[in-house]
Amino acid sequence: MSGSADIDAKIASLPDWRGEALAGLRKLIREADPDVVEEVKWRKPSNPMGVPTWSHGGIICTGETYKDKVKLTFAKGASLEDPARLFNSSLDGGTRRAIDIPEGGKIDATAFKALILEAVAVNLASKKR
Repeated sequence: MSGSADIDAKIASLPDWRGEALAGLRKLIREADPDVVEEVKWRKPSNPMGVPTWSHGGIICTGETYKDKVKLTFAKGASLEDPARLFNSSLDGGTRRAIDIPEGGKIDATAFKALILEAVAVNLASKKR
């Protein structure tokens, strides 16, 4: 399967609110960056479908699902401005930052897309060095 098909399968395997939330976030990522590369990484026996991953010039973010939340972890989140304060998890790390979305949680689509574009810009800038 392709990365996009693998993510489709992952979303389809989540028939509850988490699948809907992950699908909505994925849609926003793709709207923000039509050139984003979708992959599934880190397959293991305890998670055979792996972790959806979005990249452009490096990893932008990963999308993990837990019983009580959908977590988007930004690979270089600590380097990103976050004026809307979307990051609400993994705030103490030196590199990554995450957004945890609980059942019924909403995200500011405009601010989220801006964060995606900033992550792409940071990735591409680090490639030029």
